[in-house]
Amino acid sequence: MLDVTVEEGAVLLSVKVVPGASRTRYLGAWQRHARIAVAAPAEKGKANKALIAFLAKLFRVRKADVTVAAGLTSAVKKIRIERVTPDVIHAALQTDRS
Repeated sequence: MLDVTVEEGAVLLSVKVVPGASRTRYLGAWQRHARIAVAAPAEKGKANKALIAFLAKLFRVRKADVTVAAGLTSAVKKIRIERVTPDVIHAALQTDRS
């Protein structure tokens, strides 16, 4: 089960980022984190930007609704997503096998 919580009307999702992949995609759950490969290097915020763009598209929200709440320079991050429910998060991650 993924670590998904609600705080102040937004959903917090725990993510393990794997930068430098051949393509950006959801890899499945890993120790309660959503494991996501991003096709960007872990330098100068490129992997974070790719992660935010991917999650915004996946959850059908604006990029501005997705922020890194904790772990900006770490591989394990807390992502804050506005305008979405935990059910939407779980459903989107269940169906995404890009």
